[in-house]
Amino acid sequence: AIHYHSGAGEPAIQFANTNVSAFSADDIDAVIVNVAGCGSMLKDYGHMAEELSPEDKSLHQSLAGFAGKIKDISEFLVDLGPIPPQGEVRMRATYHDACHLVHAQKIRTPPRQLLELIPGLELVPLTESDICCGAAGSYNLTEADMSDRLAQRKLGNILETKADVVVSGNAGCTLQLKAALKKAGSRVQVLHPMELLDMSYGSATKPSS
Repeated sequence: AIHYHSGAGEPAIQFANTNVSAFSADDIDAVIVNVAGCGSMLKDYGHMAEELSPEDKSLHQSLAGFAGKIKDISEFLVDLGPIPPQGEVRMRATYHDACHLVHAQKIRTPPRQLLELIPGLELVPLTESDICCGAAGSYNLTEADMSDRLAQRKLGNILETKADVVVSGNAGCTLQLKAALKKAGSRVQVLHPMELLDMSYGSATKPSS
């Protein structure tokens, strides 16, 4: 993704072909991704191939076929119909919509549906949930001032919820939110939806902040 977004098309295609070979897409039903930014890029392989190698029809077919196998973990589980977890997780949580999940992949409801399965978890709405947190791939490095302003805006909305935990489905958002919360002296945790599900299914203990 970083290569492609930076205009380095050749290595981006090389990485894409490596992934197609590694996962043997013809033999599997789905490739499950738990990071929104990566999932967005993987789902865009077909478009990337057409843009960077417009004459290579074989490449288009290969990368588009692989892209069709990609599923975010939340959409995959909701489609599958998970066995509801039984363990109580008595926490107040709020959900941040990662840009690469809600805007790029159009996935808004599935993560919330999974969180609502967890007994004892109180899910409260987050104001401007789908506004960028300021991470945005390498944006927090190339546009640090604006990134910080976005992080502060997101931080204020999170703190208003009085939540114990903010939930995010993207690694970049998680790092950005953790940094902002730590700088503010907040004890609010940042967790992936799967971590909370894991707590409820009983195979993990509550992680430290």
